[in-house]
Amino acid sequence: MATLINTTDTTRPRHPEKMARPDSPLLRKPEWIRVKAPGSPVYAETQKLVKEKKLVTVCEEAGCPNIGECWSKKHATFMIMGDTCTRACAFCNVKTGLPDALDRGEPLRVAEAIAAMGLSHAVITSVDRDDLADGGAAHFAEMLGHARRLTPNTTLEILTPDFLKKDGALETVVAAKPDVFNHNLETVPALYLKIRPGARYFHSLRLLQRVKELDPTMFTKSGIMVGLGETREQVMQVMDDMRSANIDFITIGQYLQPSRKHAPIDRFVTPDEFRNYETIAYAKGFLMVSSSPLTRSSHHAGEDFARLKAARARI
Repeated sequence: MATLINTTDTTRPRHPEKMARPDSPLLRKPEWIRVKAPGSPVYAETQKLVKEKKLVTVCEEAGCPNIGECWSKKHATFMIMGDTCTRACAFCNVKTGLPDALDRGEPLRVAEAIAAMGLSHAVITSVDRDDLADGGAAHFAEMLGHARRLTPNTTLEILTPDFLKKDGALETVVAAKPDVFNHNLETVPALYLKIRPGARYFHSLRLLQRVKELDPTMFTKSGIMVGLGETREQVMQVMDDMRSANIDFITIGQYLQPSRKHAPIDRFVTPDEFRNYETIAYAKGFLMVSSSPLTRSSHHAGEDFARLKAARARI
């Protein structure tokens, strides 16, 4: 695989794909990718709670198309460690730069919000924090500890960074016992230099494999976007790589270009193709598959977790 750009130097803001590449046209969305604008009373309640607790959600920061549906059901994916990422991924709408110091009160506030919303299943993700010695692993662990204490019946799913060059970070997070450990591969190896320049495909794959070695009972999950220029054969190879790493749950969704400064959409993958990917993924041995144009890592996460547990029980 080609040598990848090192973006762990956070002394200045970097976003080579977003800043250096020329403007690209935005493709018109097909009917199957369109969603209703948010606006229900429950959506407003969720929005108010997020603001009162001074929380950041990936729903807002990443411009998720499912925010109306999820917030109307009191589902939200909390994003910890600030709103500024030290990486420069070409697909992501989260801003890049030198982050502020960690908010030491944040882990407790997130746990309190989970309790206030009465969540049976909560999803917590974060920005990449290459500036921290442990990549934010202890912050994740503290948040999980508070959530276990305040809402012991809530199942907890985390979507972590890759903790690249952070010895011991993964072990710290796994020891805090999340119910689901998610880390997205995002795309096929051939597109990493363009789409995910600060990361390394095989490191991310090994991270997920290592979770299973540390705790064989922990569910692992990973996802990719399609429509970036990958081939069908490359997607099949990613599925095989994931199964070799004993990943339980795969998500496959359509990439949507956040702005003209981001990587362009190569094409819109049809619903039939997504259904075909789902069939193949189950045949390859995944316990759970979510494959659709609007699939995102945390979309329907609670319902999917219940199905995931049921699938394991049938083995």
